[in-house]
Amino acid sequence: MFFKRIGIDLGTANVLVYEKGRGVVVNEPSVVALAVRENRIVAVGNEARAMMGRTPDGISIIRPMREGVIADYTITEAMLRYFISRVCGRLRLSKPEVVICIPAGSTSVERRAVRDAAESAGARRPAHLVPEPLAAALGAQVPVGSPRGNMVVDIGGGRCEAAIISMYGIVVSQSVRIAGDKLDDTIAGYIRRRHNLLIGERMAEEVKLEVGGALPLEEELVCQVRGRDQVTGLPRTTTVTSTEILQALSDPLAQIVAAIKSVLERTPPELASDVIDQGIVLTGGGALLRRLDELISQEMGVPCYPAPDPMRCVAIGAGIALEYLDLIKRNLPSEEESLVANY
Repeated sequence: MFFKRIGIDLGTANVLVYEKGRGVVVNEPSVVALAVRENRIVAVGNEARAMMGRTPDGISIIRPMREGVIADYTITEAMLRYFISRVCGRLRLSKPEVVICIPAGSTSVERRAVRDAAESAGARRPAHLVPEPLAAALGAQVPVGSPRGNMVVDIGGGRCEAAIISMYGIVVSQSVRIAGDKLDDTIAGYIRRRHNLLIGERMAEEVKLEVGGALPLEEELVCQVRGRDQVTGLPRTTTVTSTEILQALSDPLAQIVAAIKSVLERTPPELASDVIDQGIVLTGGGALLRRLDELISQEMGVPCYPAPDPMRCVAIGAGIALEYLDLIKRNLPSEEESLVANY
């Protein structure tokens, strides 16, 4: 019987779905709008994100994924069902085969929750789970099947994961819960303290995209920030510069660099020499932060470069992983083997 094969990047900020033969067919925010009294989902994805900070009391905006793992199981299952239906159609004769990406640093309970949610949402049993750094490397066209060390740093919405990969397996990895969302929170906190202005998540993200950087920029950028004055309580607009945002982001970026350094310090010498030759590949939305690759190169003494399409790498890699499940299963620790193998 014909059935669809799809890969899902179930991210803290966005859900991307890759369909074999078609590429990435869904790329929407991991946001759900819930009618509280009726306990009914009103909107999912882009439509729900447009409502953030703008809803009456009867509608609650929920982000069911936090720091790369499920924070609200029921809402995550409903969100997955919506996206799977978008790809496969509501009236389908067979369930799709699904690969879902999970953080390399997640616990067995967190991994089981992801698998159960996918299967309840309509995936063929078993739903296959693949570590995110491995999927990111596959999506970035890194030759992970060779017996050489390849280093990938995946900076998503909720987590930053650094890993050394060889022969379809993760040799050394480090996961820290500091990534895009933490950078946004840091910017919002800085503007609150420095300018007495309260801003929302979306405004903080806009500031990061417009003037954010990991090192001083050649030309200083300026951005208009709109929010609520803490003193008067009235709407107000102020101006922030790229230098201010650089100062605000220095602490979380230092923690990301420390995680990458920790991985390199624990890497076997032969693989470390391969990383020096081949460099570090940056994936995830965080890879788009200006001059982040240069900061990592400076701190590590190793070349670093962003993948060609960093935002989609994990989803594309999840789709590619469908062809290599046996090899990936072989390299998972025994505790995790059931997550990819049939049961």
